[in-house]
Amino acid sequence: MRRSVFQLLAAGAVGVLLTLSSGLAFAKTAAECNAEYAANKVAIKAGGQTKRAFVAACRSGTETIPAATTAPATPAAPPPYQPPPAAAPAPAAPAPHVGAIGGGGFMTDAQARTRCPTDTVVWVNTKSHVYHFAGTRSYGNTKQGTYMCEADAKGAGDRAAKNEKHP
Repeated sequence: MRRSVFQLLAAGAVGVLLTLSSGLAFAKTAAECNAEYAANKVAIKAGGQTKRAFVAACRSGTETIPAATTAPATPAAPPPYQPPPAAAPAPAAPAPHVGAIGGGGFMTDAQARTRCPTDTVVWVNTKSHVYHFAGTRSYGNTKQGTYMCEADAKGAGDRAAKNEKHP
């Protein structure tokens, strides 16, 4: 009788080991589960499952991939073209000065002189907002700058260099 109990227990143990080993033989690797998650990400997220939970279930062989609840939305057809309503003509803007580069500045000294024949032409460093007079070392030589009438430079908030005298 003892012998049959041991045989029965031994047979049961062998059966359990065979079941476990056969289940482990079909377990997926983490890389395989990550690839499966990536392929079915929308459906898995729609089912409310996190990636970590899905990969754990996949590794144990108990994962389920829920069916997608909705089909991807198709873009609606654009409305037919309708020309914009006729607008009233905009008032004519004053023509910019030839050679002007915005803010009253000019590309060359000569262009600035034609714009302001009675005013002093200065070189404004547009980064520091300091202007320099003709004949000084920085006149036309800073990295960023423009030629302007002195009155326009003062009006824009620029100031004269402290170490230079007005001509």
